[in-house]
Amino acid sequence: MSVDGLVPATFDPTDPDLVWEGVPHEQFRALRRHEPVHWVEQPQSSRDGMSVESGTGYWALSAYADVAAVSKNSKDFSASENGAIIRFTEGMQREQVEMQRVILINQDAPEHTSTRQIISRGFTPRSIARLGEIMEQRAGQIVRDAVERGSGNFVEEVAAELPLQAIADLIGVPQEDRRKLFDWSNEMLASDDPDYQGEPDVAAAEILGYAMGLAAARRAEPRDDLITKLLTAEKEGRGLTDDEFGYFVILLTVAGNETTRNAISHGMAAFLDNPEQWELWKRERPETMVDEVIRWATPVSVFQRTALRDVEVGGVPVRKGQRVGLFYASANFDEDVFEDPFTFDITRDPNPHLSFGGHGAHYCIGANLARLEVRVIFDALAEHAPHIRRTEQERRLRHSWINGIKELGVAYA
Repeated sequence: MSVDGLVPATFDPTDPDLVWEGVPHEQFRALRRHEPVHWVEQPQSSRDGMSVESGTGYWALSAYADVAAVSKNSKDFSASENGAIIRFTEGMQREQVEMQRVILINQDAPEHTSTRQIISRGFTPRSIARLGEIMEQRAGQIVRDAVERGSGNFVEEVAAELPLQAIADLIGVPQEDRRKLFDWSNEMLASDDPDYQGEPDVAAAEILGYAMGLAAARRAEPRDDLITKLLTAEKEGRGLTDDEFGYFVILLTVAGNETTRNAISHGMAAFLDNPEQWELWKRERPETMVDEVIRWATPVSVFQRTALRDVEVGGVPVRKGQRVGLFYASANFDEDVFEDPFTFDITRDPNPHLSFGGHGAHYCIGANLARLEVRVIFDALAEHAPHIRRTEQERRLRHSWINGIKELGVAYA
């Protein structure tokens, strides 16, 4: 049965062909108004790897209140049972999903709590503040280099560069190796996109092998850096194992690269579409810009949770074992929370967006770093490329849960 004539019975907002065209805002708006907890029926190929108990689809949560409530409810909902990723490529095996429970976003307490305590040592406000000056320097150099080239793909030349350099600084990867992280990350996440080649499993193995090499080097010769802290921190009397550290590097490579890259790319596209906002940014530099860019972009469209017991969400019964999709891409444009949400307004305040995964146990551990990167890159663009303009319309990533841009042609002067 369709909803409000806009949402067909076959609607699945994790369909990569649908997301390829853009976030389905009209359908989400109809769901928020008429059926904010909406059952999405899927063929087996769209739910490969998920537990038999989860049934033949999932509940799509589109309203801010429901997404926020489930994000905070670790008592009734699990990130571990089926993982946080709502849709894999066809052919995913159940064992492959279960193996991913070593990754932080796919863990429940108490394992999640102890692992997060270790990892968070590298992401304290003080730790991120120490990166501020070097990030400003790197952002300035990135933009100056782009300006010198004259024109190009903003995504690769600017948006991807600062997150990659930040990750390299954080975990001690030589800057000359950062392109490897970029390529491996693309191969891991973009296997649904015809422009990308490679096998996700092979790319993940490459990152794991690289990370274990870093770990071995630090065990042999400890330094005053994040890797040494993670490997020697106390977790039941030990630091992270090599496997745990390797999967942390995968998480950091994907979450720290893809998400911030896409926030910056969508932010630049929004500024180019709204020149008055670009002029305002250049003139006044409001602190509120950062969160509006991140709300507008919502780089991760959706994560999922699995019900641990029979529970109600928004008045709708959800059975034990069923999956629920937390559609941040809908919640961040909910008219009940955001005034005029489809207007890009860098002075928006307050701005309680859910782009960092809500405010529960799984709130993004790198949120402070992401905010810093967005701020300094747009400062650098305002200083060194104030007349930036679009030369080609952006090309979107074909993906089921990443709201990505892979190309944005610009001239920098």
